[in-house]
This record gives sequence, structure tokens and C-alpha cells, in this order.
Amino acid sequence: MPTRRALLASLAVLPAMPALAQSPPWPTRPIRIIEPGAPGGGNDTTIRLFAPHLEQALGQPVPVDNRPGAGGRIGVEAAFRAAPDGTTLLMGNAGSNGVNAALYRDLPYDLETDFTPISMLVTGPNALVVNPRIFPVNSVRELIEAIKAKPPNHYNYGSGGVGSSAHFSTELFKQMAGVQLEHIPYRGASAMGQAVITGDAPFLIANLVNVMPFVRRNEIKLLAVTSLERWPDLPDVPTLHESGLPDFETIAWNALFGPPGLPQAIVDRLVSELQRIGRDPTLIERVKLIGGQVVCSTPDVLAARVRRDIAQWREVARRADIKVE
Repeated sequence: MPTRRALLASLAVLPAMPALAQSPPWPTRPIRIIEPGAPGGGNDTTIRLFAPHLEQALGQPVPVDNRPGAGGRIGVEAAFRAAPDGTTLLMGNAGSNGVNAALYRDLPYDLETDFTPISMLVTGPNALVVNPRIFPVNSVRELIEAIKAKPPNHYNYGSGGVGSSAHFSTELFKQMAGVQLEHIPYRGASAMGQAVITGDAPFLIANLVNVMPFVRRNEIKLLAVTSLERWPDLPDVPTLHESGLPDFETIAWNALFGPPGLPQAIVDRLVSELQRIGRDPTLIERVKLIGGQVVCSTPDVLAARVRRDIAQWREVARRADIKVE
């Protein structure tokens, strides 16, 4: 039987095991969130409500980097090319991370599979609003009659740009209502809201977040929301579904994504912190005031929403022959 001295001697000739490297806990640097829209829009407003909470939770600055243009494509591509180290995230939405898959044929990324889904942050219906001087109507049925009473494309409608959710939501409305409207793309939510007020584009379907300030000041008129059921905070406002366009539904959402290959540990940390942040009463109330609802979902819920939206918008684009080469 080997002696204790012999055992120690045999162990001494074994190669030394390297010490396990201990990675520093994430994050150790500021976390830039790319917002692929202009300042002041619904997506921008939403992430700026969340950013201070994330800074407090993660112990690092969380600057918002606005990269507007091409319906969100410019900002999304910048996030796609970012290193998957947790220092760059993307604040996507129904346009930048849904509609664009139906609009562009040459995207260098796949919106369904290339980005790392983290969490849906805020969701809500879109809203159909009009200039009440040009459209002195009280219902969607009256609005459709007023549009049809004029030659095709007599009235303009605004959007935040070709491929924005406002653009595609109105194209869906046109298809279901059997009306013709001329599309006038604007640069950002504020500009398209002002176009309704001035009458340059008196019809608009856009995120509640983008139009509620104008509605509250009685500058534009809210006729309907685009959810299948009435929005709890606007119980007196009918849906398009109940206003003669059965099953009409478009959902506005704002969500956090990571670049391809974002480590699961970072995703898990963000989801955990966001679900805690999403229970903050002050945040919930502030989001409600701009027409949204805090959801702070799991990654699989966000991924399912992206797939569903892309399928819907591809069909709208096909029927309207919308494409950008």
C-alpha cells in the first residue's frame, strides 16, 4: 500500500492546473441604446422613460443614440453590426423590426432570426385621428363615406416615412375600407402630427403615444383605436373592428433587442431587471399618460410578436405592391 510520502510525490509531477478565469460581472461600461427614430417620437419617448431605471439597476450610464432614417433601417443596421458584448442594444418597434421585413428586399439581416430578443417594453393600439375641420365626422363609417364622396386620392394621409407602421396601418385600412388616399411621408412623429393639424395630411393612423398630446389639446380628433377590444384607458373610443372593419388589428409596440449572439447571461440579467422595473407604479402611470401599457415580457413573447407582425405586413405589402428596391 503506497505511503503518504509516495502519494505526495506522485501528485507533485502532475501538470499544474491553470486558475479559472473569472470574468468581471456585466456591465462594466456604459450601455448605448440605439433608437432608430427621430427624437420626440413614441419609441424615443418610451426608451427615455426606461433608461434612468436601467441606469439605476445596472450601475452604468445608459445613453440613447438616435439614428433616424429609412423607416428605422439605419439604426437597426448599426445595432446589427455592433459587438455582442452588451454595450450596444436596440430599441426596436413594429416598424423598424416588423414592417421593414416586408418593405426591403436587400436587408443585410433577418429581422426574425438575427437579432437577440430581450423584452417587449410597451404595447398599445394605434389610433385613427383626423383634422375635424376637414373631416367633420363622428364615426369611422362617416369618415369612409366622406372619403368616398371625393375622387380617388383627393385626401392625403401622413406617416413617419415609407415603411413606418403608420404607413402600413393606413394601407391596411385602405384595403379593408375600399378607399384611396395619397401617402405623404414625413420625418418623424411630430411632423406628421402637425400635418394633421394644418390639414396638409388630415388623416393619420399612428401610435397613441404619438398622437395623444394633440388629442388632449383638442387639435385633432380621435375616431378609433386599432386593437380588437377597446383600450381600457379610452373606454369611450370604439375600435376599427367594431366600426365596420371586422378583425382590423395593428398593434404598436416598443421592445429591446440585442445584436446577434448576445450572451444568454446578459439577456437573463436584462429580463430580470426589466420585469422588476416594469412593476414600478410611477413608470406605469407615465407610460399610461402617453397611451401605452407596460408589459416587460420574456424573449419568447417578443419573438412571437415579431414573427406574427412580419407575416401580416408581408401580405399587406403584397396586396398593395409596396416595395423598395
